[in-house]
Amino acid sequence: MEKANFSQLLNDAVNQPGIISKCYSTFHGYSIGNQLLAYSQCVARDIPIGPIASFKTWKDLGRSVKKGEKAIALVRPVTIAKKDDAGEKTGDAFQLFVLKNQWFVLSQTEGEEFVNEVAVPTWDKAKALETLGITEVAFDHTDGNCQGYAVSKSIAVSPLAVLPHKTRFHEIAHVVLGHTSEGQLSDSESTPRDIREVEAEGVAYILCSLLNLGGLDESRGYIQNWLQGGEVSDKSAQRIFSVANKILEAGQDQGKSLEK
Repeated sequence: MEKANFSQLLNDAVNQPGIISKCYSTFHGYSIGNQLLAYSQCVARDIPIGPIASFKTWKDLGRSVKKGEKAIALVRPVTIAKKDDAGEKTGDAFQLFVLKNQWFVLSQTEGEEFVNEVAVPTWDKAKALETLGITEVAFDHTDGNCQGYAVSKSIAVSPLAVLPHKTRFHEIAHVVLGHTSEGQLSDSESTPRDIREVEAEGVAYILCSLLNLGGLDESRGYIQNWLQGGEVSDKSAQRIFSVANKILEAGQDQGKSLEK
């Protein structure tokens, strides 16, 4: 089964400013990974960027897919039954995320007029922290270079942090990613070379982009410097997209959740 290249999608998102916010405003009903996936296919196939929906949904909206149009693919979960050595089903199952060609862009359809609702993401810090079960505590680190830290289910942001919103997202990401289960994490300007930092900063970059906050150049430089010319693995990229979704949704009103 064909799979999406999440590593490349993340690389494009980090190195091409404006993509993430444009994707959200157009494809806001879908997960961040699928938003970028839809965008990349539209660009590659020279399809005007626009709302996407399944064949049936467009039909319900009074529009039909033009003859000869090829669907774009998004990632969907597929449940696979486990089998034993003899090929018999064990009763257990596992889930894979694979590409399914089931969606069409507005320009690939014709019929009744359709106006896309442009979405502007919002995020409430207090609501997000409560939903995620995270507590923000007073900063008490003595290292003057430390911007923030996370330990267990708590985070702290230095009152002297240059970009407190970015630091807060970074620390929240550490907790949601499960990094703090190994103990306290302290982030200074010279961060140890560990993939945990790239994952947390990748989440911070996506959220700052979506919410139109500053610090993107600093965040991009932080990620690139830490990678030392390497690339984020596909597994880490998937984790970054998933956690960014989770943190964004945690701070939004009910009913605005993204399609997984």
